[in-house]
Amino acid sequence: MQAGLVRKAAEFVIPVEIISQLIDPPKEPSPPPPPPPSLPQKQLTKPPPTPRPQAIREARPVPAPNAPIGIVEPPPAAQPLAPATPPAPPPAPPAPKLVELSAGQVQWVRKPLPAYPAMSKKLNESGTVLIAAYFSSNGSVRRAEIAKSSGFERLDRAATDAVLRSQITPLASGNEETLRLFNAPISFTLSE
Repeated sequence: MQAGLVRKAAEFVIPVEIISQLIDPPKEPSPPPPPPPSLPQKQLTKPPPTPRPQAIREARPVPAPNAPIGIVEPPPAAQPLAPATPPAPPPAPPAPKLVELSAGQVQWVRKPLPAYPAMSKKLNESGTVLIAAYFSSNGSVRRAEIAKSSGFERLDRAATDAVLRSQITPLASGNEETLRLFNAPISFTLSE
């Protein structure tokens, strides 16, 4: 039996085909192509100068032998022209009238309520800022300037911002050009 099985096993062997492929070694990169030949640079030449007009000498005309002779009067002397004066500028609008208000004349519609800057609280900064507030006739603030500083920029800025958001009662005045000045004291104090 053994002999028969070996023979049968040999018949079932499948031939294997080996496929191979030869790989060419990598080629060295070819050297870069030579740079293109440079074009000769054109020399910038100046264009020839434009011809200038030249005076032409004319020969004096010879009067005809039978031409009438007369005396020509010279033209009247030219009067020098007076320089033109520019027109006067239009008159400037009148400066607004400034009226200073006292504390008793000011009635607040919106009081200036400044926010105490957090950094100023941490650094124990306090003081009073005097803000020069300019109000229009309707009671709104037109501008605000620091009249006296507290010595701390953050407090000065907070006071100025608060005054710019404030409003006083409109004051009866027939003149819209009148500005009212009020020196508003804004105090920053730390309470313990």
